[in-house]
Amino acid sequence: MTTTTARPRSDFAELGRRINAAGLLERRPAYYAFRLGAVAAALAAGWTAFFLIGSSWWTLAVAAFLAVVFAQVALVAHDLAHRQVFRTNAPSRRAGLVAGNLAIGMSYGYWMDKHTKHHANPNHDDLDPDVGPGVLVWSPEAARGKGFLTRYQAWLFFPLLTLLGISLKKDSIRALRDGTVKKRGVETVLLAVHLAGYAAALLLVLSPLQALAFLVVHQALFGVYLGLTFAPNHKGMPHPTGDEDFLRKQVLTSRNVRGGWLVDNALGGLNYQIEHHLFPSMPTPNLRKAQPIVQRYCAEIGVPYEMTSLTESYAQALRHLHEVGAELRAEH
Repeated sequence: MTTTTARPRSDFAELGRRINAAGLLERRPAYYAFRLGAVAAALAAGWTAFFLIGSSWWTLAVAAFLAVVFAQVALVAHDLAHRQVFRTNAPSRRAGLVAGNLAIGMSYGYWMDKHTKHHANPNHDDLDPDVGPGVLVWSPEAARGKGFLTRYQAWLFFPLLTLLGISLKKDSIRALRDGTVKKRGVETVLLAVHLAGYAAALLLVLSPLQALAFLVVHQALFGVYLGLTFAPNHKGMPHPTGDEDFLRKQVLTSRNVRGGWLVDNALGGLNYQIEHHLFPSMPTPNLRKAQPIVQRYCAEIGVPYEMTSLTESYAQALRHLHEVGAELRAEH
């Protein structure tokens, strides 16, 4: 019989055995060949349409389309960072640099470092950069002394997401400037090529007013879409104390989102956040198959397993933001 002290470690070992027995950690090369090809084709089609339409307000429709495509490229970069596509680091990094730096103008190295810290300590107030004090504040302690934005951050959440794309570019440039990114030279060149090419395309093809409108629509919708893929995952979930074992730390801080084929593809598989955090290298199409195995196992060992609808996941995150700002609102 397993002792109480050994139980937490054996819990994940047993779950891993079941997942391995189901073959769910095996690579899915055909799936990724199709997905990467489809996303690349959509990106090429979007920019081709931009140049063919030329100086016209119809390019704003292209801006909206490219916002969706950019978010899908970011989701591909996410899978590359977790080595879901390739087994080894070198091809994963090369493809990630193309997808992140060159295609959408985001430092792959900067984001990968930030995301690795998040996976190691999800929702930890001090160690997870995704919940550290910023424009949005996720804990009452960090909210003390904050101003108007924090008081009404639940209402401002969606408008603030429009700035996420620009914020990622700014943070990428800062990380490259400060030298905190590996392969700094390559990343800088690729990011510069993207920014120069993007600016040149807008200024040479569109009128100044059209170019400004394209930039605003494209980057705003990209930020909203990208933010909406990550917001349901951990926001409003418990913050760990640091005493939890690996399985509980990952499951208790994560939330799954129910949905069919559309939700799976729109969120890039991140709606299976619990399974993804437990097995980060698991290929995206296998997460759906792993979900019932993980849910049943959590029920066996008495670990709460959170799963809700997409709309309710956003509602929970917004309620949490509203509660964090409650004390500040009471003071005014």
